[in-house]
Amino acid sequence: MQRTTRRTLLGAALAAPLLPGAARAQAWAPTRPMRFVVPFPPGGATDVVARILGERIQAKLGQPVTVENRTGAAGNVGVENIVRSAPDGYAILMGTTGTLTINPHLYNNMSFNPATDLAGISMAFATDHVVIVNPAVQAQTLQDLVALLKARPGQLSYGSGGNGSSTHLVPELFKLVARVDMQHVPYRGSAPALNDTVAGTVQIMLDQLPSALPMIQANRVRALAVTGPRRSALLPNVPTMAEAGFPEAQATSWGAVMAPAGTPAPVIERLNAVIREALAEPATQQRLAAAGADAVSSTPAELAATMRSETEKWGRVIREARITVN
Repeated sequence: MQRTTRRTLLGAALAAPLLPGAARAQAWAPTRPMRFVVPFPPGGATDVVARILGERIQAKLGQPVTVENRTGAAGNVGVENIVRSAPDGYAILMGTTGTLTINPHLYNNMSFNPATDLAGISMAFATDHVVIVNPAVQAQTLQDLVALLKARPGQLSYGSGGNGSSTHLVPELFKLVARVDMQHVPYRGSAPALNDTVAGTVQIMLDQLPSALPMIQANRVRALAVTGPRRSALLPNVPTMAEAGFPEAQATSWGAVMAPAGTPAPVIERLNAVIREALAEPATQQRLAAAGADAVSSTPAELAATMRSETEKWGRVIREARITVN
């Protein structure tokens, strides 16, 4: 897996070269518009990155790439739309930590299995989460917030992008590590959850950095800590979880481009080559970095390995936190 900046979160697949078969894969080229499904509303981190990447795919393949936001059921509606699409390269998905590795532990009635009903194309991005609070919350540091939560167990609430999303599971990991209690309020995507954090309807959110950054910069929410192993260059004064005393709460979210299972290998190879070329461009990396995301690319095999390891990790959190979606 090839990433352009800070961390080595996603396991053993870093610094992979471009596919040897990239030139051979040039044989496939789309002849009509493509759909790029985002399983969350506009404005969230997944949507932001998909639109940046979709522009570059369109430029390289010479066909329109339309981003479609298909929301519902913690992203399962959008994922199922791709699972049921023709495996011909004209419908692709921006999958996420939540939709690809968390939801299978939470939804017993899912009509598909991401591990078998989708074909991985490439990793796309990784991003830290950031602990943010409404300015009315009397906490200037993460330690202050933990003390407040312990003094008022269950009285403060945090918003998430929906049951089973990364913005649900990352706070639950924090709760386990810090031994605090706060109420979960799920939304239909991270953007409305962020809006309600700004409004004070909920007090806390562990949002992905790309979507939270504008509100932090506008002083509409207060950032207390980032969840990655290093400070973000965009928030150099905000400590990491480890610096704040909670190293086991470290977590990073990621996104990956997927296709329906059964998509022919030449199509997967061509899309992989295009995506990896796009993510290697300095301009693309700069746009993602400005949004708080790291460009990350991989081979399909590396992506499959990442999905397996992340599925195991978040399954443990779900069991230990006794998380259900009912």
